[in-house]
Amino acid sequence: MTHAPHIALDSAGPAVVDGRHIRALTFQSVRMEYLRQVLSELGLAAAGSRALVIGSGRGLPARGIARLGFEVVAADPSPAATALARDADDGLFVTYVTSSAEELELPDGSFDLVYCADTLEITERPDAVLAEAARVLRPGGAFVYDTVNRTPVARLIYLGAFQSFPGTRIMPRGRYAAGRLRRPAELARAFERAGLSAKDVSSFKPRDVRSLVRATRGRRRGSLTDEQLPELVDMVLVPDGSPVVTYLGYAVRQP
Repeated sequence: MTHAPHIALDSAGPAVVDGRHIRALTFQSVRMEYLRQVLSELGLAAAGSRALVIGSGRGLPARGIARLGFEVVAADPSPAATALARDADDGLFVTYVTSSAEELELPDGSFDLVYCADTLEITERPDAVLAEAARVLRPGGAFVYDTVNRTPVARLIYLGAFQSFPGTRIMPRGRYAAGRLRRPAELARAFERAGLSAKDVSSFKPRDVRSLVRATRGRRRGSLTDEQLPELVDMVLVPDGSPVVTYLGYAVRQP
């Protein structure tokens, strides 16, 4: 008899399925690919620059940005995630702090780059998140993010497959809600209210959606490890496509 896996966020137990960490692993390559494009477009050099990662989880995006040459602060609201991030640090001198995205305890204008991960699709207060990000950015600094669109397909995947359907569930129920998924145009208006100018949106998706289903089912059964998932899912940028489920984008702090 197959037993249902134990689903828990920010937990590294051997029998635990942590959907948040799975998501970070499978998003990491496409996040870094898009970020490198943004840095090139803006002419923002990593050397001598400071970056903040909001919603850093176990620290994967923060360490990826540190490898580009930035001095990095990683903020996450979960003390458990912060502890796991510190344990996983590999000498990149990332500073890990426990802090909510809506109330960052960081100085004004202290970062050249803010990357917002795993936040805009779960917060009840997106305007507060964006206002805080804009506050800690220097004028002209870049705000880069990824999130989930509000479409029928996105609802099917995030509200259905990932947190409700027995065979593919990897998230606690209630992690996502339709009202917290946001369309690009809605975020663009929220950016403007926060003093950020939206510059770009790029869809991304699994190369083959069937691989995503195989990955989630295999991880639940224990036939796949977390480390095997990124290659199997194989996320790719679709810069000219309309975001069906997930998308990346960036904005610039207004003077």
